[in-house]
Amino acid sequence: MQEKDILKEFGNNIRAERNRLNLSQEQLAERVGLSYGQVIGTIERGEVNTSLTNIVAILNALNIDFDKLIDRKKFSC
Repeated sequence: MQEKDILKEFGNNIRAERNRLNLSQEQLAERVGLSYGQVIGTIERGEVNTSLTNIVAILNALNIDFDKLIDRKKFSC
């Protein structure tokens, strides 16, 4: 299991859910309480390992469960 692969999948799935709701990165950042949309971009590209607090805020903003963002079985050891 590679961290970069997990971060990439997580970010790709956030992007897909954000697009499904027709939200811009800026709009999602606003809902999450982040200062600007570029933070969402870095998460979506898998460039950062964001905090659990941000993950929960993203889940709430997108109104989804964690299972929509990561397939744990895919990354099992």
